[in-house]
This record gives sequence, structure tokens and C-alpha cells, in this order.
Amino acid sequence: MQLKESPLTLASASARYTVAAGEPFVLEIKQGQTLRMVDLEGNQAIDALFFNRHDTAEHYSAPDTMLRQGGIYLTTGSVLVSSEGRPMLRIVADTCGRHDTLGGACSCESNTVRYALQKKHMHSCRDNFLTALQQADIGLTKRDLFPNINFFMNVPVTPAGDLKFEDGVSAPGKYVEMYAEMDVWMLISNCPQLNNPCNGYNPTPVEFLLWD
Repeated sequence: MQLKESPLTLASASARYTVAAGEPFVLEIKQGQTLRMVDLEGNQAIDALFFNRHDTAEHYSAPDTMLRQGGIYLTTGSVLVSSEGRPMLRIVADTCGRHDTLGGACSCESNTVRYALQKKHMHSCRDNFLTALQQADIGLTKRDLFPNINFFMNVPVTPAGDLKFEDGVSAPGKYVEMYAEMDVWMLISNCPQLNNPCNGYNPTPVEFLLWD
């Protein structure tokens, strides 16, 4: 963990958005802008994907990012690396301290396998991603989905190599801030998961702020 406060003030932000509990969102971030994601009520996971806005075939790459960092968690100083090996965004402030790269996005299939057959039709992050792509109409489809980042989510690895979905390490008002190294689309699912403690079994709203 590398905790670091931001020097930026709310009054100087150029844009501010609130995303309701369990909802999708698409945000355009320009090179040179700084994005802050705020866990308003605490213990809320934000699933995120990133695409080069001018060539969406280039996207966030989990393996390249982990290789560059030499670890599986993201915090201050971590660089989000693209499928072309280029920096997309850099974490410049973080009051939470750890963000997951392995847990992936919940889906109707994973809800069924992990929990119960009757959970199949529950709302999921994969559904959110598909809804967001359809609403935004930016030329992406389900073929363009890939392993995502789970901001504020706590997914420790056991000594046996298994993943565990645990209570979050975040709290009300905690945030992570990133500087954009290129123009990107950010695809968001404010996670609706109710079957494990990643959202405290109670999904809540989150906030996004941009500085030019």
C-alpha cells in the first residue's frame, strides 16, 4: 500500500458525476486530465475497463500491467499498461491503498457457479458493461470485453493459490486518482453484486471527478 492524498480541490474540478448503486457508466478522459473515483459510502467495488479512444483495439491489459508493477495489486505509482505495452493511466493519489486485478467481473454464469442456480438472473457487471456499450454507441461490442480492474475491491490470494472475495479495505470518502497518459474511454460497472462481501452486500453510489 502506498497511501497518498491529492492536492486537487473539489472547487477546481471541471466535471463531476455520481453513478447510482449497481449502474453502468461510460466516461471520456482526455490526455492530461486527472480522474478521481470516490467510494462515497465505503466498501463499494468499481469494475473498470479502458480503451484507447482513437484505436479501441488497444485496451487495458491486466497481464502487462501486473508484469510492469511486479505484483497483482494497484496503488499510488502503479501504471495501467495497454495491450500495446504503452502507459494508459498512472495512479497519482490513493487513500484506499489496494485495488484488484484478478477478480474479474461478475456475470450470470459466475453467479450461478459460485452461488446457486436461482442467482443466474441477478444483475451483474458483465450485463452493465454490455448495457453501457450499447448506450454509448462507441463501436464496441461484447467481443471487446476483457479482464478488468476492480477498484476498491479486496481479493486476497490464499497460500493454495485460490482467490477469496473479502470485505473491502475502503471506507466512506476514500478515493483513487489517475492521470491520463492518452485519450481513453473508461467503461464502468458500479458493481451490483449482492452475494459476496465485495460491496458489503449493499451496493452504494460512487462519484467521478475530472480536472483539466
